[in-house]
Amino acid sequence: MDITNSTVFIPGATSGIGLALAQRLQAAGSTVVIGGRRQSLLDSLAAEHGFGTVQIDVTDASSIEAAAASVLEAYPSLDALITMSGIMRDEDLRDPEHIHDALELVQTNLVGTIRLVDAFLPHLLAQPSATLMTVTSGLAFVPLTASPTYSATKAAVHAYTQALRQQLVGSSLEVLELAPPAVMTDLMGGADFGGMPLDAFADEVMALIESGAAPEILVQNVHPLRFAERNGNHQQILEMMASREH
Repeated sequence: MDITNSTVFIPGATSGIGLALAQRLQAAGSTVVIGGRRQSLLDSLAAEHGFGTVQIDVTDASSIEAAAASVLEAYPSLDALITMSGIMRDEDLRDPEHIHDALELVQTNLVGTIRLVDAFLPHLLAQPSATLMTVTSGLAFVPLTASPTYSATKAAVHAYTQALRQQLVGSSLEVLELAPPAVMTDLMGGADFGGMPLDAFADEVMALIESGAAPEILVQNVHPLRFAERNGNHQQILEMMASREH
């Protein structure tokens, strides 16, 4: 991905990691379009940063289709998509009411990602060179027991990304996966998990993207989770993270 000369759409970039990456990509020279549900917030960010904007709800298939049509009409040179949209919820699996959160998590994090890929893939494949980046989590590799469906959706997106990448071998589309560790954002309502400072995370991510080193964008802080199975300490890390929840 050429961070200095891409046209990038980032649904879910009105705050947190998405906004931090949008700012850095724009500063590097790329044209950035952000998506979100709240038009007032989009308008504010457009005025402050000069982003292109589009209203989108990734839980709604018709909203994704309309947003894709709008983005591609306004930015026909679009050559990068970062599927940033996602939500995180704690669940008590002993409580049958958790199913409402579980279904919303699957609809947003997994189905929303698949629909975004479907909406933009034909256009991206028609470009001389393009990038599609999914966003998973270190919890795709070692789940957080308090957030089981969130962890499961991220594991699913990881597997989906691997399969997509393999299906597209030989095409002009680069398929990347960004797997963040705990980062200090408002994903869980501002809860403090001792996560990585957002600016430090975003700076390291940008350096990794620019280096083109690997299809998985892994900052150092996420390595213990990503490679826990290989390192033989998966259960130990799982239990350690669970103990911190109490």
